[in-house]
Amino acid sequence: MKDSEPVVPAATQRRPGRGGPWAAGAFAAGVLALLVALPLAARDRLPDPVATHWGGSRPDGSMSLTAAALFPAVIWLGLVALAAAVRRFRGRQAPGAPGAVLASGGVLLSGAQASIVHANLDRARWQDAASMDAWVILIVLATGAAGLLTWLATRTPGTGTAAAGTAPTGPRGPVMTLPAGERVVWLSRTSNVWMQLAAALLGLGAAGTALAGATGLTSGHWPLTTTLAILALTTLACSSVQARVTAKGLDVGFGPFGWPKRHWSPADIGAARAERRTAAQAGGWGYRVNGLGTTVMLRGGECLVVESRQGQRFAVSVDDADRGAALLNSLAAGAATPAA
Repeated sequence: MKDSEPVVPAATQRRPGRGGPWAAGAFAAGVLALLVALPLAARDRLPDPVATHWGGSRPDGSMSLTAAALFPAVIWLGLVALAAAVRRFRGRQAPGAPGAVLASGGVLLSGAQASIVHANLDRARWQDAASMDAWVILIVLATGAAGLLTWLATRTPGTGTAAAGTAPTGPRGPVMTLPAGERVVWLSRTSNVWMQLAAALLGLGAAGTALAGATGLTSGHWPLTTTLAILALTTLACSSVQARVTAKGLDVGFGPFGWPKRHWSPADIGAARAERRTAAQAGGWGYRVNGLGTTVMLRGGECLVVESRQGQRFAVSVDDADRGAALLNSLAAGAATPAA
């Protein structure tokens, strides 16, 4: 068997990236609001000016409260413009870079703003501000983690070239002629813009309540922060899906990291087909179970439907489902054929 792995690409790539700009826009607006709101919400408990720079453990620079609220906001707008430019002009060469810039920059500036508010809170003079040592370590670690995780979640692997075509329908459904001695991969992704936007807003709510509590502005915030964080992660995991067919079978991964994941081996698959479904038929959006079986419904229209040998049905709304079904049926037929 050859080492090369030709790819049977999805017929269109328009759906996977449609939600990105909306979620990024919500994130950018939310970070901007946090940067301005944090110091202004605490203005009655802050000195004016406030300490904004530390030499060692002691503050050695200050800004007026208004400048401290607006200066990081201006830097943030510059980072947003930079990320937009990278996406516009270098998006194909560095698909994960814009998201990494936004995520790391947003965490860095939000963390710095929260630390400044915390250090100056209830101080009579900016010279009396608390040390920033512990905050600096936490901010650096969180910034690096945010940038790395976002880059991993938003980078897009290459698609390669088509390696096979679809033949007439067989007993299992559409089938595909596989090149002798070569491995073939089919990959398709789908995302739901509204669920991604909801996940971004819930995440910003969790971050806002966490920062407000960490600065000392509020207390008893952890139940709300935890609830919002869980809802954000759950919604994010349900907002996108990736279906991948290889010689090992079908893998369906959820969320930006493709986890959690469901797997079907070729020997488990009785038949596969493409079928048009609506959210009403599936019982709503997201991960649904009803009389049709299990459906991952992120947009109405074409779905890849897999029926196991035990009669269980699973459907996922992805593009180019007919070709994915054809490849699965060919692999399943090969698994069912006794070796000579």
